[in-house]
Amino acid sequence: MLLDELMPEYEFDEVHAICFSATPERALEAAKRATPGEMPLVRLLFAIRSLPARFAGKRGLPSAKTEPLYEQMLAFAFARLAEEPGREVVVGAIGQMWKVRGGIVPVIRDADEFVAFGENGFAKVAMNFSVEHRDGGAELRTETRIRTSDPSSRRNFERYWRVVKPGSAAVRRSWLGAARRRSERGV
Repeated sequence: MLLDELMPEYEFDEVHAICFSATPERALEAAKRATPGEMPLVRLLFAIRSLPARFAGKRGLPSAKTEPLYEQMLAFAFARLAEEPGREVVVGAIGQMWKVRGGIVPVIRDADEFVAFGENGFAKVAMNFSVEHRDGGAELRTETRIRTSDPSSRRNFERYWRVVKPGSAAVRRSWLGAARRRSERGV
């Protein structure tokens, strides 16, 4: 997997998968095209998490109802790190998620900058969607891996992760469900 090449070592992760009747290529495209409008829970969770940033005059998490969430993430703070068309796509970001207002978000443009970044006080997040053939259909899988840059960041992220992990899991499951519904509609 491309994700293994980009982040072979990590401290936190979550994995979710769903099977459905579609080609792997169609399943992956459905994940990339799913919109927040197809994921009401995601819109709610993103709105709640965005409140501190918005009160501080900063931009909140992506929430445009009809634009693909994947594209909104790329415009927000994530970079496309790698892609094997029809098989896997990996995005990544670096930040201080545990800070109420989001903290500093270094701009990264590609996998080389992501891998090379080593400044203390941050966490690297890499997330993928990958697909495999399964019994006449496909299994669509998403994995999120997080690696912190130093012991203090690890402690800070660990506290944050305990609070947000259930919501993060709900976002991933909702996204997979939207992708399945989208592919079954042929969109």
